Amino acid sequence: MILALETSCDESAVALFDPARGLVAEWVHSQITIHERHGGVVPDLATREHLRTIEPLLGRAREASRDFADVREVAVTQGPGLAGCLAVGLASAKALALALGRPLRGVNHLRGHVWSPFIPLHAAAPEAFAARVTELLPHLALIVSGGNTLLAVLDQDRRITVLASTRDDAAGEALDKGAKLLGLGYPGGPMVERLAATRGPGGGPARTDAYDFPRGLGPRAELDFSFSGLKTALRYQLEKMSTAEVEAGLGDLCASYQQAVVDALVRKAGVALETRGPFRSLGLSGGVANNRVLRGALGTLAARRRVPLLAAEARHTGDNAGMIAFAAWADPAARARSADADGLEIQPGWELGQS
Repeated sequence: MILALETSCDESAVALFDPARGLVAEWVHSQITIHERHGGVVPDLATREHLRTIEPLLGRAREASRDFADVREVAVTQGPGLAGCLAVGLASAKALALALGRPLRGVNHLRGHVWSPFIPLHAAAPEAFAARVTELLPHLALIVSGGNTLLAVLDQDRRITVLASTRDDAAGEALDKGAKLLGLGYPGGPMVERLAATRGPGGGPARTDAYDFPRGLGPRAELDFSFSGLKTALRYQLEKMSTAEVEAGLGDLCASYQQAVVDALVRKAGVALETRGPFRSLGLSGGVANNRVLRGALGTLAARRRVPLLAAEARHTGDNAGMIAFAAWADPAARARSADADGLEIQPGWELGQS
């Protein structure tokens, strides 16, 4: 089995993966209650919480793996992420690898997201996974999270090439910042989605076209994302409204704002499918992948383009060690990064396209 650790931001996570069976067990400790009072992740608090929780999580993994007797490899998120948080995970992984005499693999967190939609395929039929993946490549991956918005290609040789990224805010960041402007809590994305599904001022469903927010699409051939203008447009809109008007129109505001984010993501993915393919599958991963409106819109796009949509399961959309363990096994780049315990260092700014 592969024992994996993930501590790149505000979740401490440990997982055990058996290539012959799939994910055997996973544990995640969320820090939302710690950071929500600050309206965002505080790096020092996140690092301190990782120090407190990683040992108990590893204790549960020890029990599930017969005192680590079944573990043949140790994998850890090497980057990108918050430096202090990454250091806790890497130090723990190095100690385990040394103690167990096992190889240590450093995994790019974003590559874990690229591979996360494939986890259910492996779980359904481990013995047929290699052949099934071959049928689905080249694959267009859309990663949408609080810190990243990317389009990337997973080609037939399992190499990953970035097609587009965001020039400013990530989609999840835009949703969180929009929620903050609206006076909602943290994390804001789920709250925006929930309010967008409520009733509008007229008693009917909240309207996605009640406010004309920008999509930040740019020229058709341009695939990069931009969400900073959307946040600014919301601020200007709120400045023109009274408190009572904002409260009455909160559902419409959230629905229109969320739809602007979704439209930009889906339009860019559609242009990539049309102009950068052919592709045999479309993937959706990252924390914002839980958004049901986005999932539905991408499902419609995939059906129109006649490619299957592979969406990461809810438990593998946020930061999790399951995708790190899986990528350590499935991703050739991770397999190539095997090293002794002293050979890896954290890479806080490690980009998806870098080796």
